[in-house]
Amino acid sequence: MKSVFLLVFLLLFSPNQMFAATAKAIIQGTQEGSELLGSTDFQDTDEGLRVQVNIFGAPPGLHGIHIHENGSCEDQGNAAGSHFNPDNAKHGSLTANGLQGAHAGDLGNIEINDSGEGALFLVAPGLTVKEGKYAVDGRAVILHEKQDDFGQPTGNAGGRIGCGIIKAEE
Repeated sequence: MKSVFLLVFLLLFSPNQMFAATAKAIIQGTQEGSELLGSTDFQDTDEGLRVQVNIFGAPPGLHGIHIHENGSCEDQGNAAGSHFNPDNAKHGSLTANGLQGAHAGDLGNIEINDSGEGALFLVAPGLTVKEGKYAVDGRAVILHEKQDDFGQPTGNAGGRIGCGIIKAEE
């Protein structure tokens, strides 16, 4: 019986995923009195960085969501700086255009329903939690007030309504 359990466990969880680096960002509204709350979970995988975003209490519609260069949510999220862009690439969709055709922090849009809730799942190729120039640990996740239209230079997504600092988990 133990061997069957071990076999099932090994089939479900590859050794890389069992010990993969993970990180989390708790997203809070940037405006006083905001009820916006959410989280972003990150996990290294063989295909890239797995990103799971859950948002509550946000205005309905599409909202740009990006990783920004600095791990600070001060000044209503403005201290997070620009989109994470170590290669000085143009703005785009990381999942569609890769690191050559998009900022490393260009995660696209999250759709928020009429109840103020939204979820986004993606795998960002090339990004990692802690290793190399594409590491996200210590940066910030920003939820923008408008949809990212993928225009230049930053997607025209407007102000910053939510922010969370990405922290690697031990």
